[in-house]
Amino acid sequence: MLKETLITSLYQIHAIQFGEFTLKSGQISSVYLNLRKIISYPPILRNIAAVLWENIHDRPFDLVCGVPYTALPIATCISLEHNVPMIMRRKEKKDYGTKQLIEGEFQPGQSCLIIEDVITTGSSIIETATELENAGLHIHDIIALIDREQGGKENLAKKYQVHSIFTLSEILHFLLQSNVVNPTERHLIDQFLMERMTK
Repeated sequence: MLKETLITSLYQIHAIQFGEFTLKSGQISSVYLNLRKIISYPPILRNIAAVLWENIHDRPFDLVCGVPYTALPIATCISLEHNVPMIMRRKEKKDYGTKQLIEGEFQPGQSCLIIEDVITTGSSIIETATELENAGLHIHDIIALIDREQGGKENLAKKYQVHSIFTLSEILHFLLQSNVVNPTERHLIDQFLMERMTK
């Protein structure tokens, strides 16, 4: 039940949007996932963290690291709720102070769970995993809330165990069945899913 409630909540706060959007990959899409909005809704953020934890807590890891920037609050929530140490990868290396790229306390040889909001191509996750591995950490598992089904999960699975809670198709089918979307959005969803089937 929590998963269905979560999808509805994400739609209601416009974290799931319909229209015409250019993705980070440069592709044009009629569906946009803007999970940055969750930081303004603590109950939704807490629910996302709970769903991710439920699906990953039995895997072995010493640390958690959210992919910057959207997954950082999710990782923080998991760290606080379950007392798991968190580290943070900077997107840009500092040219002052310690000049560290990885912030937080860790020891080479420890294992780290990477947390992401949405997998598209997987490039941001690979950047994070590479930096953590360069620092001597072991990466076995990656968990994301949503897989956009654009090849990223398959690409990552060549090296890592990849877990996701939803696929984009599952979310869209649920929204159609729940009748929360308006007629314009329903048309865009139908069109989007039809294009997916013909590719």
